[in-house]
Amino acid sequence: MNKLGLKCKKFSRKSRKYSSYKGTIGTVAKNLINRRFHTSVCHQKLTTDITEFKCSDGVKLYLNPIMDLFNGEILSYEINMRPTLELALKPLEEALEIVKDSRYRTTVHSDQGWHYQHKKWVKTLKKHKVFQSMSRKGNCLDNSPMESFFGLLKQEMYYGEALCSFEKLKKRIEDYINYYNNKRIKQKLAGMNPVQYRIHTSQLAA
Repeated sequence: MNKLGLKCKKFSRKSRKYSSYKGTIGTVAKNLINRRFHTSVCHQKLTTDITEFKCSDGVKLYLNPIMDLFNGEILSYEINMRPTLELALKPLEEALEIVKDSRYRTTVHSDQGWHYQHKKWVKTLKKHKVFQSMSRKGNCLDNSPMESFFGLLKQEMYYGEALCSFEKLKKRIEDYINYYNNKRIKQKLAGMNPVQYRIHTSQLAA
């Protein structure tokens, strides 16, 4: 490509990393995960974060997914024009409903963003007897699986594409998450997609 003077435009546009950190305004939990991202147990370790997208209509789009570290599956997510508390709480409640019958106590990991320090977030976790874990301040490597997902998502359906409206981008993200969960295979999942792998391992355990 250098010899021919070719440049890759697909990954040239980088968006500013969104930060929801506003200092210590509530509960800062210990880093229980401590980069031990691997687990052989479905729904044992979940992680979450918020990322930001620009739209063509002058607004921004915020995405908050919750991922199962067992297979990388996105269990739930919320999309909004503003990074409200509801952006974080709604997918949390949906995910907790999914994992309520887990064999082992679930841990939810996040950064130290204000959403995850908020008393409603903490109260919801305690109500469902779920452990809370947080990355160290300003250390993105402590939540690298979610950072990797955001990077993958943006490289495959956002960077290098023309900006579009909020509604169109929302639909593209919804379609991508469905594709990521149900069609996109991973080598570390024995060549299966996240949903296939979950079903396959549950059948082996039965």
